Amino acid sequence: MDVSKPSDISSTIGIDSNSKQHGNLRRDIYRDRYLYMLLLPILVFYVIFRYVPMYGLVIAFKDFRFIDGIIGSQWVGLQHFERMFRSEQFFRIVWNTFILNVYQLVFQFPVPIILAILLNEMRRKYLKRTVQSLLYVPHFISWVVLGGILIAILSPSTGIINIILVRVFRVDPIFFMADRFWWVVVFIVSGIWKTAGWGTILYLAAITSIDPQLYEAAIIDGANKWRQIWHITVPGISSTIGILLILNVGGFLEISFEHIFMLQNQRVMRVADVIPTFVYRAGLQGAQFSYTTGVGFFQSFVGLVLIWSVNKVIKKTGGSGLF
Repeated sequence: MDVSKPSDISSTIGIDSNSKQHGNLRRDIYRDRYLYMLLLPILVFYVIFRYVPMYGLVIAFKDFRFIDGIIGSQWVGLQHFERMFRSEQFFRIVWNTFILNVYQLVFQFPVPIILAILLNEMRRKYLKRTVQSLLYVPHFISWVVLGGILIAILSPSTGIINIILVRVFRVDPIFFMADRFWWVVVFIVSGIWKTAGWGTILYLAAITSIDPQLYEAAIIDGANKWRQIWHITVPGISSTIGILLILNVGGFLEISFEHIFMLQNQRVMRVADVIPTFVYRAGLQGAQFSYTTGVGFFQSFVGLVLIWSVNKVIKKTGGSGLF
């Protein structure tokens, strides 16, 4: 009687199980082929506009010139990075980018959560839909338009805000866009105005996935509305909060170029000059392509480290994390 060795049996089982898995994978792909076809344009977009341009990062280590091209340009090693870390201007723009993102995280990040909870507690559908529409509208308006509106209403001579301050409160007009403190306030408030509605959609979608029976059980146990929100609603959307927090912290050295560019001026450059505007000014206008590519490379590397670190912290505290 021929008895196979345990190792032979296990290897045979492993081969069969792998073949079965591959067969199931092919069957699933064929079954969902139309869904994969819908996904294909997104994949093509990311390959063309996100992965292929990574080849251009090599010019951060070269003295790039158009006439020589990427391949023919001279290698300079870490020269641009040495220049970057010796520059006081570089550290100033990094600090500006970082501190403005901290302000956004502290003041802007909680607003959509609060709005979503408040909207979820509204019982009058007509009022709820009206408020939702008013919150969503700014998201679909360009920063070029919103920036023009802000500059117009905050003008020290003709702006409606200063007219009210002068005629009603009898105070001197405030130069909102030329004062460093007030410029930061305008930046934060305008960011909340434009982005809060979109974030509210995400949290409302997360709230709708919470089991209604949990609220019914809480009511039976005598929990008031605040306890229901704190012990059911907030934990129910905690995974969404964690993922969005990871993405926000990961973008600490990134900031909306259009937002900053439309509001900044020479009077507030000490606080308003950030990495994206510096790259635009030095890279595109000043033709310092290699140097600004190095700045962008540093920005992306720090963002990757921050995403990985915050994701690990959230997973350590019991959250699901992003990966």
